[in-house]
Amino acid sequence: MPPKNLDPSSSPRALLGAELRVARERKGLSQADLGELLFVSGSFIGQLESGTRRMHLEFAQQIDEILDTGGFFVRNCGAAAKSKYPDHFAAAAEAEALATVIREYAPLIIPGLLQTEPYARAVFRAYQPTATEETVDELVTNRLARSAILDNETTPLFWCVLDEAVLRRSGDEPKILADALRHVAKLIRSHRIIVQVLPFSAGFHAGMLGSLKLMSFDDAPPLAYVQGMGTGRLFDDPATVSQHTLTYDLLTASALSPRQSLALIESVAEEYEHDLQA
Repeated sequence: MPPKNLDPSSSPRALLGAELRVARERKGLSQADLGELLFVSGSFIGQLESGTRRMHLEFAQQIDEILDTGGFFVRNCGAAAKSKYPDHFAAAAEAEALATVIREYAPLIIPGLLQTEPYARAVFRAYQPTATEETVDELVTNRLARSAILDNETTPLFWCVLDEAVLRRSGDEPKILADALRHVAKLIRSHRIIVQVLPFSAGFHAGMLGSLKLMSFDDAPPLAYVQGMGTGRLFDDPATVSQHTLTYDLLTASALSPRQSLALIESVAEEYEHDLQA
């Protein structure tokens, strides 16, 4: 008899993953065995079971058939798939909340986990100049809610590389950027995050094709997320994740040291504050 339907109010994705593990083991299949039947990797099955990946309807239908679960996964994957984030980012945001290590390269804006409310609002307004205030309010609220994962003093380890362009893009809102940079500096000085700045003087570098986020987990294989304009893709293939990890390593090698980076961040913030007072 298949298990009862999930309660959507109680971490449905995690519960769905736990039920998948039970059903798979009942059939005597390994993660690799089930992955082969679904034409995905065994690590992808592991990420479904650990809750780091969402189960989409196409997989739920096949899993119900293979594991003989009476339509349980089709009935419940809708609750597990609900997200307050855009489709292209939802899976990455959900995985981010479970990661033990997050490494990120930001070429254009301060990473979402480090943004202040005015900075996030300015970013979303620039993306969507005709959106209603209610829409922007919701986007800002959801973005700031993600930063709660940094409330834990040690986990996840967050390490980012900021392109110097991130520090210089103030436009006609220097106070917003100055305050945002001060916020980043405060997190650095409290030893909560590690930040390196990739200076313009580094010239051509390994990350020129766009942003990158690497996520590691205690009980699941690592993931890599790359994002473009209105698009994003999450990778679990070991070779692809390894290539993106090399990219990040090259970026850190070209960047300023954490101490030099903090000095530059605070110096640029001071410049903006001085201009405001002039």
